[in-house]
Amino acid sequence: MSAGCGHDHGTFDGVSETYRKRLWMVIAINAVMFAVEMAAGQMAGSQALKADALDFFADAATYGISLAVIGASLRTRSTAALVKGYSLLVMGLWVFGSTIYRVFVTGVPEAPVMGIIGFLALLANLASVLLLMSYKDGDANVRSVWLCSRNDAIGNVAVMLAAAGVWGTATAWPDLIVAAIMAGLFLTSSFQIVGQAMAERKSTAQSKARPIDQL
Repeated sequence: MSAGCGHDHGTFDGVSETYRKRLWMVIAINAVMFAVEMAAGQMAGSQALKADALDFFADAATYGISLAVIGASLRTRSTAALVKGYSLLVMGLWVFGSTIYRVFVTGVPEAPVMGIIGFLALLANLASVLLLMSYKDGDANVRSVWLCSRNDAIGNVAVMLAAAGVWGTATAWPDLIVAAIMAGLFLTSSFQIVGQAMAERKSTAQSKARPIDQL
């Protein structure tokens, strides 16, 4: 997920009307796929689909935040990063907890639904990657958006593999394993983002206090 980072001199920082329009398109794609995948996950009884749906929701929200803080100060971007980090923490805990609950509940997810929706999600993320590819070498804030979409496409492949595993084994374990892995990714990303944001806020506070200390 995106994290507020400093803008390098001479590096694209997102201040472009074309980039903003493409980012809005990516936000719309993620919002639509969140609704589709969450409904399908509920219907199919798939924790992996629900986890991936939450990932789409998180992406739509964090891309919106990234759009809002383009060109803003380091403190503003680090505050936005904290919001992203804590939201990921909540989602990670929810997916992890609900996955543990499902271990004790009987029922096998519907593999065909998982496979079809996973494929649609893959197409959605590939579309996002193509829209953002021209900006993959921008500053950290811009680049992280593209990397997020690219990594999500990899996650969709994992959901499709889970569907194949459910179909082949006739058990829910492949679905639960993928959901647990995605929960771990949410939590890991949360810790990284919050840690970096706190460090950036501390750096900003120290730079503001330095002239006073020198009086």
